[in-house]
Amino acid sequence: MRKNDRTVAILLTIGFFTMLALAFASVPLYRVFCQKTGFGGTPKISRDGSTNIINREITVRFISNTHRDLPWSFTPLQHTMRLKIGENGLAFYKAKNNSDKSIVGMATYNVSPDVAGQYFNKVFCFCFEQQRLDAGEDMEMPVQFFIDPDFAKDPLLKNINEITLSYTFFVFKKK
Repeated sequence: MRKNDRTVAILLTIGFFTMLALAFASVPLYRVFCQKTGFGGTPKISRDGSTNIINREITVRFISNTHRDLPWSFTPLQHTMRLKIGENGLAFYKAKNNSDKSIVGMATYNVSPDVAGQYFNKVFCFCFEQQRLDAGEDMEMPVQFFIDPDFAKDPLLKNINEITLSYTFFVFKKK
């Protein structure tokens, strides 16, 4: 009987630590999953720009927000851009630190409609890194992207002519 108790205790301990490890790993794993698949409107990250352009056009709308704790102005320098699917686009946002101290910010992003996220590819984006602005400093920040030509083959997107790329800047706090 004691050998069975020891085996059960060992299995429960292993199970506990496995579940604890999975709980800590779930957020980064989910983030990677969303970036690779476009799940939940998360754009994909691409190493290279597109070379396959098709004749269907789409409008990309740019939206910007800042968290209430971040004293920055943050706006897109263009509100919309019309481009062909597969065409490489380059858009700019402008951020200004309205405070009297240096602040590090980090942007989160999303694409809507959600189902279009899997076709929205970012090649370069200010949102990949933390952004530091000194007191009163402003900066233009680029995002290079393209819409994967497979977008045009998706029956769920055949009537979609506009995609919205939305950013929200937060104060970056080290944990």
